[in-house]
Amino acid sequence: MAKNTQITHKLNTGDSIHAIGLGTWQSKPGEVEKAVEAALRAGYRHIDTAFAYGNEKEVGEGIRASGVPREEIWLTTKLDNPWHKRVAEAIDRSLANLGTSYVDLYLMHWPSSTDPSDLKKHYPDWDFVDTWRELQKLVGTGKVKNIGVSNFGIKNLERLLNDPSCKIVPAVNQIELHPGNPSPKLVAYNAAKGIHVSGYSPLGSSDSPLNNDETIKSIAEAKGKSPAQVLLLWGLKKGWSVLPKSVTPSRIQANFDLDGWDLTDEEVAKIDAIPHRFKVCGDSWLPVKVFFGDDE
Repeated sequence: MAKNTQITHKLNTGDSIHAIGLGTWQSKPGEVEKAVEAALRAGYRHIDTAFAYGNEKEVGEGIRASGVPREEIWLTTKLDNPWHKRVAEAIDRSLANLGTSYVDLYLMHWPSSTDPSDLKKHYPDWDFVDTWRELQKLVGTGKVKNIGVSNFGIKNLERLLNDPSCKIVPAVNQIELHPGNPSPKLVAYNAAKGIHVSGYSPLGSSDSPLNNDETIKSIAEAKGKSPAQVLLLWGLKKGWSVLPKSVTPSRIQANFDLDGWDLTDEEVAKIDAIPHRFKVCGDSWLPVKVFFGDDE
């Protein structure tokens, strides 16, 4: 029987990342510690957070409360946009918040070097290429095991990878991935460059139209599973890691109940063919455009 919860992906560094992780974006204060503890007790071994979420301390508390040894857990956090000129300080702040000496993956959260004195402005003399140069300096310090990016499309990846200062190819690109935003061109581009793709919002958000999609519903009913479980297994079958977010212990457990059943190639193809397109997370709040429609 399929042991989907045991899937790992080998990164270009040789490290292996667990394919199912707990996302913590938009999780309210007071809920995250219990969610992380519940996830780890349920068998998750991959936790995803970010400085911008404001919950790193709670994530660290949840890890410690779970009793699962730190070295068994894949922990990701992210560099916030206004910290691009202060990478060394930012990682120290995140590690202090998390109460750990290292993270398994440190991502540049967005390709936007936002001016901390005015969040509507981008630095005139600095951008993500400069930030990546600073991130590369963390490798070998013991504070980060891997570095990567998030919310990078093909245009920005091309610019980064072709810059002479780019000595390390990102290990991971974390992007929004679900049947409403499948991004096949971008996924293929990452694969061609040896960059693992990790999918956030794999369920398409809490009020997702995917929950009522007839294709998803019919497959779920045939399997005796929920639409959320079908969406997560679809992501696993596509070859990326998935980061479902929940703070409800029963849902956290259900999102991990992916063993002992599978999707056929035909079912995966049916989900691939869902025509409706939407994004959960846009770029209108940023001082620069980062999505250019080059993902499909």
